[in-house]
Amino acid sequence: MDQSGRYANLNLKEADLIRDGRHVLCAYIMKPKAGYEYLATAAHFAAESSTGTNVEVCTTDAFTKGVDALVYAIEPEKEVMKIAYPIELFDRNIIDGRAMLASFLTLTIGNNQGMGDVEYAKMYDFYVPPKYLQLFDGPAMNIADMWRVLGRPMVNGGMVVGTIIKPKLGLRAQPFADACYQFWLGGDFIKNDEPQGNQVFAPLKETITAVADAMKRAQDETGEAKLFSANITADDPFEMIARGEYILSAFGENANHVAFLVDGYVAGPTAVTTCRRHFPNQFLHYHRAGHGAVTSPQAKRGYTAFVHCKMSRLQGASGIHTGTMGYGKMEGDAKDKNIAFMLERDSADGPFYHQEWYGMKATTPIISGGMNALRLPGFFDNLGHSNVIQTSGGGAFGHKDGGTAGAKSLRQAHDAWQKGINLVDYAKEHPELKGAFESFSWDADTLYPGWRDALKIHK
Repeated sequence: MDQSGRYANLNLKEADLIRDGRHVLCAYIMKPKAGYEYLATAAHFAAESSTGTNVEVCTTDAFTKGVDALVYAIEPEKEVMKIAYPIELFDRNIIDGRAMLASFLTLTIGNNQGMGDVEYAKMYDFYVPPKYLQLFDGPAMNIADMWRVLGRPMVNGGMVVGTIIKPKLGLRAQPFADACYQFWLGGDFIKNDEPQGNQVFAPLKETITAVADAMKRAQDETGEAKLFSANITADDPFEMIARGEYILSAFGENANHVAFLVDGYVAGPTAVTTCRRHFPNQFLHYHRAGHGAVTSPQAKRGYTAFVHCKMSRLQGASGIHTGTMGYGKMEGDAKDKNIAFMLERDSADGPFYHQEWYGMKATTPIISGGMNALRLPGFFDNLGHSNVIQTSGGGAFGHKDGGTAGAKSLRQAHDAWQKGINLVDYAKEHPELKGAFESFSWDADTLYPGWRDALKIHK
């Protein structure tokens, strides 16, 4: 059944829709299955995403038609389809009238992802009008709050030097805490990796107690504040709260040095919002493990990494992993810096829409996945700044002289970039950075030809 007479209006102008502020706009790449016409399939998609189904039903009335989602633009040759969703369609909390991401996802990538006439459909961008934007929580904390704890300037405080303890699984409580201590002697921030929690060989209470002690000792030795991101992800919100409350109690006077990591893709919006609302004074570290199942360029359904990260700011993520923009081991390229810009700026362009955030607190990009000291300058050059949290696992603990030296090499690479000094030249006076060239020689050979002669290392 062709529903384009009801669920499509190609006379609507995008500028008018944005000016009126009554619709969430979504841009998709959509391909109909063979034998199906583009506009009819797009209209069916909009119907399934809102008030319709594949047949006319007797319960439809005039009001119902007033909240139809409408296809307002198509470019079949580019497989582009744009849909306007009236904001009245989206569910609101009964306790406070706030918006919820679960409802946004249910409509915009819900049943429409499995329709028989659609070969594939993937959301590439969305626009949120001011009236709907103000109903989302947004972040309570971000990197500026980390800079405050670290005693840095509140503007342009620079890279937070971080790591992920490796191996990410298999260490018992005390060896894990010992690794934290070694890194903290040179770095700032440690991420409790996403699979870690309360394994039988490393019970959470035992591990957290040991890590809290390691933080105190590292702070005493260095005279510097340290940060720890503790994984509280669970199926049950009450379990998350119990973990969070225990962790804060264990860290005691250092509770404001603790972030809470939530696996936002696998545990979903409920887990993220549980952390955001119950622990608003903690940095909410959004880990996106598993997102590649739908965001990868190889995946033709779901949504992109850009969309995923933009949604995280609405939910209230303090920081989210954004990939390494082609400079590490994760999928992506240099153009992914637009993801960071959408997270951290008050006004930013997406692939299809410009978004104004109207003062909503920024979300901090977290950079991880195959990074080391040698790769940092190129990454910062591409991004244009270094106000990120950067976590190197192998890039720290793969250093030939261990985790402390690895942490110092990352800090030194950042210092060199900030000062505009070539990394090879800086390494001549900084042994830990020089050690990074030896430890990651395959990267050094590619990125810094001639480094062996300059640093007098021939082996």
